[in-house]
Amino acid sequence: MDEHTENIKQLIDGLEPVNALAVLADRFAGKVVFSTSFGWEDQVITHMIFANKLPIKVFTLETGRLFPETYYVWNRTMEMYGEAIHAYYPNNAALEQMVNKKGPNSFYESVDNRKECCGIRKVEPLKRALQGNDCWVTGIRADQSANRQFMGDVEWDEQNNLIKFHPLYNWTLDEVKNYIKQNNIPYNTLHDRGFPSIGCAPCTRAVREGEDFRAGRWWWEDQSKKECGLHGISEEILEK
Repeated sequence: MDEHTENIKQLIDGLEPVNALAVLADRFAGKVVFSTSFGWEDQVITHMIFANKLPIKVFTLETGRLFPETYYVWNRTMEMYGEAIHAYYPNNAALEQMVNKKGPNSFYESVDNRKECCGIRKVEPLKRALQGNDCWVTGIRADQSANRQFMGDVEWDEQNNLIKFHPLYNWTLDEVKNYIKQNNIPYNTLHDRGFPSIGCAPCTRAVREGEDFRAGRWWWEDQSKKECGLHGISEEILEK
């Protein structure tokens, strides 16, 4: 961990998530953003930001392939808090070229095609959303997958050249659910139907009893490579 990242980690060490977010919002004034996909964890963090009027921009990646339930939670969240959630869309020309050449469901045909689709619909819009910012807040938790246990609650994102903070990194899923219930936070009802991780509709299914948290994402692929590229986890780490 470099000196800058270590200093930030020490600055918020031991603080509750809301307090840590407030400190970072002050430390990186106007340059802290939070990415939400409207899952359990993201709804908890959105509540922390909006309910406490923290000056953190909340954004989402509108891939064009989301579940109807996700759109409902998006709209309900804006209504409940009266705050904006900024949408970033894929580049029109790149998306049209891919679909015209390979069809709308090319991601089922190969890992390369799936990564191309994720790149256009998620990774490139994310880079635009993060551009010019100094701190990126995410809903990652350590126990979501074995790969994410390599991370930590504060890290340096080399790809996007900023600090990443995962305020719920050490929370359990039960703690997340209890927080949602206690604060009457709207959440995606797909969670109640076996979807612990919710992404694009064609690429997400419910998980079966005993399956890994991310087994429902890109289930037709090698189970050891279940990241879309948003969080910069290398292939080497994914293979371990």
